[in-house]
Amino acid sequence: MKDKVLILNKAEIKHKIKRIAYQILENNIDENDIILAGIAKNGFELAKRLKAELEIISSIRPRLCEVKIDKKNPLAEITTSLTPEEYRDQSVILVDDVLNSGTTLIYGVRHFLNVPLKQFKTAVLVDRNHKKYPVKADFKGISLSTSLNETVKLRFEKGNDRVELL
Repeated sequence: MKDKVLILNKAEIKHKIKRIAYQILENNIDENDIILAGIAKNGFELAKRLKAELEIISSIRPRLCEVKIDKKNPLAEITTSLTPEEYRDQSVILVDDVLNSGTTLIYGVRHFLNVPLKQFKTAVLVDRNHKKYPVKADFKGISLSTSLNETVKLRFEKGNDRVELL
Protein backbone atom coordinates (compact mmCIF):
# COMPACT_ATOMS: atom_id res chain seq x y z
CA MET A 1 0.00 0.00 0.00
CA LYS A 2 1.26 3.46 -0.91
CA ASP A 3 2.03 5.97 1.80
CA LYS A 4 -0.07 9.11 2.01
CA VAL A 5 1.84 12.37 2.01
CA LEU A 6 0.10 15.42 3.46
CA ILE A 7 0.39 18.31 1.00
CA LEU A 8 -1.96 20.85 2.64
CA ASN A 9 -3.62 20.77 6.05
CA LYS A 10 -6.85 22.47 7.10
CA ALA A 11 -5.20 25.81 7.96
CA GLU A 12 -3.20 25.85 4.73
CA ILE A 13 -6.31 25.06 2.66
CA LYS A 14 -8.16 27.91 4.38
CA HIS A 15 -5.25 30.26 3.62
CA LYS A 16 -5.17 29.20 -0.07
CA ILE A 17 -8.93 29.74 -0.38
CA LYS A 18 -8.59 33.22 1.10
CA ARG A 19 -5.77 34.04 -1.33
CA ILE A 20 -7.76 32.78 -4.33
CA ALA A 21 -10.76 34.85 -3.16
CA TYR A 22 -8.58 37.98 -3.12
CA GLN A 23 -7.32 37.20 -6.64
CA ILE A 24 -10.90 36.74 -7.85
CA LEU A 25 -11.84 40.06 -6.21
CA GLU A 26 -8.92 41.87 -7.88
CA ASN A 27 -9.90 40.40 -11.24
CA ASN A 28 -13.57 41.38 -10.79
CA ILE A 29 -13.23 44.65 -8.88
CA ASP A 30 -15.79 46.43 -11.09
CA GLU A 31 -18.37 43.62 -10.93
CA ASN A 32 -21.43 43.60 -8.67
CA ASP A 33 -22.19 39.93 -9.28
CA ILE A 34 -20.14 36.90 -10.27
CA ILE A 35 -20.99 33.26 -10.83
CA LEU A 36 -18.91 30.62 -9.04
CA ALA A 37 -19.57 27.47 -11.08
CA GLY A 38 -18.27 24.57 -9.01
CA ILE A 39 -17.83 21.14 -10.54
CA ALA A 40 -19.96 18.71 -8.51
CA LYS A 41 -18.64 17.39 -5.24
CA ASN A 42 -15.26 18.90 -4.27
CA GLY A 43 -15.26 21.67 -6.89
CA PHE A 44 -18.70 22.80 -5.70
CA GLU A 45 -17.59 22.62 -2.05
CA LEU A 46 -14.56 24.75 -2.93
CA ALA A 47 -16.87 27.23 -4.73
CA LYS A 48 -19.04 27.46 -1.57
CA ARG A 49 -15.99 28.27 0.52
CA LEU A 50 -14.81 30.86 -2.01
CA LYS A 51 -18.29 32.42 -1.93
CA ALA A 52 -18.17 32.68 1.87
CA GLU A 53 -14.74 34.30 1.74
CA LEU A 54 -15.76 36.75 -1.02
CA GLU A 55 -18.78 37.81 1.03
CA ILE A 56 -16.46 38.65 3.92
CA ILE A 57 -13.86 40.62 1.94
CA SER A 58 -15.96 42.40 -0.69
CA SER A 59 -19.31 43.80 -1.74
CA ILE A 60 -19.46 41.44 -4.75
CA ARG A 61 -22.50 39.19 -4.68
CA PRO A 62 -21.21 35.74 -5.65
CA ARG A 63 -23.80 33.27 -6.88
CA LEU A 64 -23.23 29.52 -6.82
CA CYS A 65 -23.82 27.22 -9.76
CA GLU A 66 -23.30 23.48 -9.47
CA VAL A 67 -21.87 21.89 -12.62
CA LYS A 68 -22.45 18.16 -13.06
CA ILE A 69 -19.98 16.44 -15.37
CA ASP A 70 -19.57 12.69 -15.77
CA LYS A 71 -15.79 12.55 -15.29
CA LYS A 72 -15.62 9.08 -16.82
CA ASN A 73 -17.64 10.21 -19.86
CA PRO A 74 -17.14 13.98 -20.24
CA LEU A 75 -18.93 13.97 -23.60
CA ALA A 76 -22.19 13.12 -21.82
CA GLU A 77 -24.61 15.96 -21.18
CA ILE A 78 -23.37 18.52 -18.67
CA THR A 79 -25.99 20.05 -16.41
CA THR A 80 -25.88 23.19 -14.26
CA SER A 81 -28.03 24.32 -11.37
CA LEU A 82 -28.46 27.71 -13.08
CA THR A 83 -30.04 28.15 -16.49
CA PRO A 84 -27.96 29.65 -19.31
CA GLU A 85 -30.06 32.83 -19.06
CA GLU A 86 -28.96 33.22 -15.44
CA TYR A 87 -25.25 33.30 -16.33
CA ARG A 88 -25.56 35.07 -19.71
CA ASP A 89 -23.29 38.15 -19.85
CA GLN A 90 -21.93 37.42 -16.37
CA SER A 91 -18.41 36.96 -15.06
CA VAL A 92 -18.10 33.19 -14.52
CA ILE A 93 -15.39 31.32 -12.63
CA LEU A 94 -15.32 27.54 -13.16
CA VAL A 95 -14.05 25.95 -9.94
CA ASP A 96 -12.61 22.47 -9.41
CA ASP A 97 -10.51 20.89 -6.69
CA VAL A 98 -7.55 19.40 -8.60
CA LEU A 99 -6.44 20.11 -12.18
CA ASN A 100 -5.04 16.78 -13.36
CA SER A 101 -5.14 16.19 -17.12
CA GLY A 102 -7.50 19.11 -17.77
CA THR A 103 -10.26 16.87 -19.14
CA THR A 104 -12.94 17.94 -16.67
CA LEU A 105 -12.10 21.63 -16.95
CA ILE A 106 -11.91 21.69 -20.76
CA TYR A 107 -15.33 20.04 -21.12
CA GLY A 108 -16.71 22.38 -18.46
CA VAL A 109 -15.31 25.35 -20.39
CA ARG A 110 -16.86 24.01 -23.59
CA HIS A 111 -20.29 23.88 -21.93
CA PHE A 112 -20.14 27.55 -20.92
CA LEU A 113 -18.99 28.69 -24.37
CA ASN A 114 -22.52 28.14 -25.68
CA VAL A 115 -23.64 31.34 -23.92
CA PRO A 116 -22.15 34.85 -24.27
CA LEU A 117 -20.24 35.68 -21.08
CA LYS A 118 -18.67 38.91 -19.87
CA GLN A 119 -15.61 37.02 -18.64
CA PHE A 120 -14.63 33.39 -18.02
CA LYS A 121 -11.87 32.19 -15.70
CA THR A 122 -10.92 28.96 -13.95
CA ALA A 123 -9.91 28.30 -10.35
CA VAL A 124 -8.44 25.18 -8.72
CA LEU A 125 -6.93 24.45 -5.34
CA VAL A 126 -4.19 22.18 -6.77
CA ASP A 127 -2.67 22.37 -10.27
CA ARG A 128 -0.78 19.14 -11.00
CA ASN A 129 0.94 20.24 -14.22
CA HIS A 130 -0.01 17.06 -16.15
CA LYS A 131 -2.29 18.54 -18.78
CA LYS A 132 -3.27 16.78 -21.97
CA TYR A 133 -5.51 19.71 -22.99
CA PRO A 134 -4.57 23.39 -23.40
CA VAL A 135 -6.40 24.56 -20.29
CA LYS A 136 -4.94 26.50 -17.41
CA ALA A 137 -6.02 27.59 -13.99
CA ASP A 138 -6.31 31.37 -13.79
CA PHE A 139 -6.47 31.15 -10.00
CA LYS A 140 -4.73 28.35 -8.12
CA GLY A 141 -3.80 27.59 -4.56
CA ILE A 142 -0.70 25.50 -5.27
CA SER A 143 1.18 24.05 -8.24
CA LEU A 144 2.43 20.55 -7.64
CA SER A 145 4.77 18.51 -9.82
CA THR A 146 3.97 14.84 -9.43
CA SER A 147 4.53 11.64 -11.34
CA LEU A 148 1.70 10.34 -13.51
CA ASN A 149 1.14 7.32 -11.26
CA GLU A 150 0.57 9.47 -8.17
CA THR A 151 -2.88 10.71 -7.17
CA VAL A 152 -3.77 13.98 -5.47
CA LYS A 153 -6.90 13.94 -3.32
CA LEU A 154 -8.65 16.87 -1.68
CA ARG A 155 -10.66 15.66 1.28
CA PHE A 156 -13.24 17.95 2.85
CA GLU A 157 -13.96 16.28 6.19
CA LYS A 158 -15.35 18.02 9.22
CA GLY A 159 -12.38 19.33 11.19
CA ASN A 160 -9.84 17.48 9.03
CA ASP A 161 -9.71 19.07 5.56
CA ARG A 162 -6.55 18.04 3.75
CA VAL A 163 -4.84 17.50 0.42
CA GLU A 164 -2.94 14.24 0.17
CA LEU A 165 -0.57 12.72 -2.36
CA LEU A 166 -1.22 8.99 -2.77
